[in-house]
Amino acid sequence: MKIYKYPDKNNWSELIKRPVFKREKLTEIIADIFNQVKENGDQALIDFNKKFDNAEVKNIKVSEEEIENTEELTSEELKHAIQQAKENITKFHASQIVEIEKIETTKGVVCWRENRAIEKVGIYIPGGTAPLFSTVLMLAIPAQLAGCKEIILCTPPDKNGNINPAILYTAKLCGVSQIFKTGGAQAIAAMTLGTESIPNVYKIFGPGNQFVVAAKDFTQNFGLAIDMPAGPSEVLVIADENAIPEFCAADLLSQAEHGIDSQVIFISTDLKVLNETIEEVKKQIEKLPRNKFAQQSLNNSYFILLDSMEEALEFTNLYAPEHLILAVEQFENYINRIQNAGSVFLGNYSCESAGDYASGTNHTLPTNGFAKNYSGVSLDSFVKKITFQHLSKEGLQNLGKTIEIMAEAEGLFAHKNAVSIRLNQENERI
Repeated sequence: MKIYKYPDKNNWSELIKRPVFKREKLTEIIADIFNQVKENGDQALIDFNKKFDNAEVKNIKVSEEEIENTEELTSEELKHAIQQAKENITKFHASQIVEIEKIETTKGVVCWRENRAIEKVGIYIPGGTAPLFSTVLMLAIPAQLAGCKEIILCTPPDKNGNINPAILYTAKLCGVSQIFKTGGAQAIAAMTLGTESIPNVYKIFGPGNQFVVAAKDFTQNFGLAIDMPAGPSEVLVIADENAIPEFCAADLLSQAEHGIDSQVIFISTDLKVLNETIEEVKKQIEKLPRNKFAQQSLNNSYFILLDSMEEALEFTNLYAPEHLILAVEQFENYINRIQNAGSVFLGNYSCESAGDYASGTNHTLPTNGFAKNYSGVSLDSFVKKITFQHLSKEGLQNLGKTIEIMAEAEGLFAHKNAVSIRLNQENERI
């Protein structure tokens, strides 16, 4: 870990940089994977399963029998936890459904907007060192609420060719249409191009490693949409003199254990809290099963002492973290100053893990500074918005002259004529 005390603002630009890992020939690799999937379909996916996951898979599609068996393979305790999380996530995302509101902009001119679900969506669920069944909740629930007709899920199999039972159980619970045993960039290619088994979709969601992220970016060349640019997970914690170092350290490590490319930033306005949090990190990391991942992540992470909360928030808005924790007593005073963050956790007891699993907010969030211009996944992510307008005869008479003048000024006389011909016909009848 790297420690900075009162760094000069001229040096902040260096501190907000994320870890950069070598990506030689990454685009070339992704393009080759897409080509193989395009040419060989399911067989390419079967071959990639063996090559990348050392998994022998005969059938890409998960069978109904495999899905039904998850009831017995998933503990009652875990099923109860998943169901409770589902209730909270559903409640929060259902609150985002809006009523249609018709607006009369000019007498006789009525405009409104309606949502339409994206018909086919694909969700990618990592399965490697941490099978993220929680991400199934975060993506399938709003997709189902939005009314998406097809929800396609891809996730890598284990060495025995199986999918983690918790992923299958959660997918069934949340109304996923079809599940397929394929991971990595090849899964993104399959959902983009379609294969004999996997239908092509219109938008792809979900986190993943650098190959998945690059493949999602590449898929936009084929006219598909993605949820957001994404990268390694990150958290920034701001702590004042009232913060609890043990809690802060636990929050930092909860992100650091995601992987070696994750980044954690700790900012404090109190030297005692800074030092005690550093010691707590050293103490707690020894007890973690994934401490090797966490330790490598900490090598790319910063502990920073600043003069004031104002400076801390200024740095935060520049960094634009995926997760932001305000471990401060009077957090209400600072909410309106937060401009750039994916999701915010307020007070000493709002651990980031709550948002990751069960509080109700979505954990699919912009990383790598994209919180400056992207939002996290919500119900809106799964819908398109279509505008409607209706002009009565009176409405066109009231607005027609304005349209004619503007169209003529732009030199678009056919536009003008579309109004004039209607107005003239109506005048002739009179």
